[in-house]
Amino acid sequence: MTDEILTLQAAFDEAELHGDTGRLESLLADDFRSIGEQGYVLGRQQWIARHDDFRFLSVDNTETDVRHYDGTAIVRGVQRCRATWQGTPIDLTVRVSHVWVRQAGAWKLAAVQFSSMS
Repeated sequence: MTDEILTLQAAFDEAELHGDTGRLESLLADDFRSIGEQGYVLGRQQWIARHDDFRFLSVDNTETDVRHYDGTAIVRGVQRCRATWQGTPIDLTVRVSHVWVRQAGAWKLAAVQFSSMS
């Protein structure tokens, strides 16, 4: 199961990197939520639509750890990325958690939470 989750996580990261909104639509749970830096919350459509202003240039994941529970997998790690927000370059290093849930026989990403690292 760990390999399956890591494959899905890689697909999500790749979709994020390339702004592949169609792929994100297929990976995110209908009730997906992201909790960001200052506690702001984005729902599924808001997360996907943010690609209008936010573009990844590179993403590097390290310290990846996968934990499995009944119908749930949590992927934690450190993500270093270069991106632009409304054209302004930014470099981010965050500790991130992704929560994958099994729904109707398929794994879907239900939650992302991240915090900046200094």
